[in-house]
This record gives sequence, C-alpha cells and structure tokens, in this order.
Amino acid sequence: MAVTTPRERILAAAAHLLASGGREAVSTRAVSAAAGVQAQTIYRQFGDMAGLFAAVADGAWASYLEQKRSGEKYDDPLADLVAGWDLHVEFGLANPALYKLIFSDSRPSQPSAISGEGHDLLAGILRRVAAAGRLRVPVETATPMVYAASVGATLALIAAQGTGTLEQHRALSHNLRDAVLAAVLAAPTSDGVGSPAVALKAALPAVADRFSPAERVLLGEWLDRIAP
Repeated sequence: MAVTTPRERILAAAAHLLASGGREAVSTRAVSAAAGVQAQTIYRQFGDMAGLFAAVADGAWASYLEQKRSGEKYDDPLADLVAGWDLHVEFGLANPALYKLIFSDSRPSQPSAISGEGHDLLAGILRRVAAAGRLRVPVETATPMVYAASVGATLALIAAQGTGTLEQHRALSHNLRDAVLAAVLAAPTSDGVGSPAVALKAALPAVADRFSPAERVLLGEWLDRIAP
C-alpha cells in the first residue's frame, strides 16, 4: 500500500531512521526531510517527538501481534508456548531499536508483563496448557513470569548484539526459557496428567455462569489449596 498522507510518511520515515541509525538518528530535522514535510507538521500530528516515538512503537507492536495471532498453531499447547517465546526473541533481535523503544520507554500504552494484548495472548496459550493438566501454578502466576523472562532475555541478547558478542550468548534464550518453563510446568504423571486442580481452575471461566460469584471465589481458593 502506498504511503500517501503526511502522518503515514512521517511514521515511515521515523521507523526507517530508527531501524537504520537508532534513536539518535530520529531528529525533527531528519524526519521532516525524509518525510518531505515541515517540522511543524510533525508536532501538529503527534504533539511532540515523544508522541512520534510512541506512535512508531505502537504501530510496530501492533504488527508483531498480528503476526503472532496469525502464526502457526500446534495441537500441543506446549509447542505453541515454546514457539511464542522464540518468536518474541526473534522479533526483538530483528528490530532492536524498535524493541528497546517498546519495552524500555515508560509510556501509558507500553506493553508490560501484567497487561496488554501480548500478555493476553500468552495467557490464552497457558490456559490451554493448564487445561491439559501440565501447569504447576495458576495461569495468573505463570503468565507474567514467562512474559517478563522473555522480555529480559530479549533485552540481554540485544545488548550482546550491540557489542558484537551475540554468538557467545545465543544459548541464553533457550536456557532461560527452559528454566522458567520448568518452574511453571508440571511433569506428566503415569496417566499423562499433571495437576488436575490447576486444569480445573483453568476451565472454570467456561462454566462460570453455573456458579455464583461467591462460589467461584471459594472454588478457586479450594483448588489453589490442593494444587501442587
């Protein structure tokens, strides 16, 4: 699709400058020259440069999430969990300046380990893992653990990439992934089931209308108490 509006040209120019030269390359003068607009157009469209950076980050993250939503799905939720981690790290290494902009800048729309669509997509996968009886801890506990660890691993590898030592640290992502998954996943028993209590709690939202609010809270507390 052709970039036609001033806003689209500014966003495309800022994204290109960020990818090619890092954050320092994205100045008002450089963006206005690359986009073919006056400097005041940038401020009229985005308020200030912080607003422009936020719009670039939000657009990149939205594209990544679209890729993740439409990505290959496996019958085994554990395979989806591993693939999702690896896709996250690959996105960061392929777009280091954008990734640091998304996860290192403090802004209201910033994704985090406890909110946002990325968190929600991961929670959906972990609910499938829990329904299969393979989750050791509640979904609400596992989701921020896995998400925060994937962000930390990616930022560490981006730093190594910047110093030319990425190959020395390539195993970091898989090692940390395996360690975190070992902490949240339950080993299957002889019948292939891990934690029936966690599995049942993960299934509660599908039958929530059959219980009163008080009953749902009480049942959740009971299941937490007997979970391993």
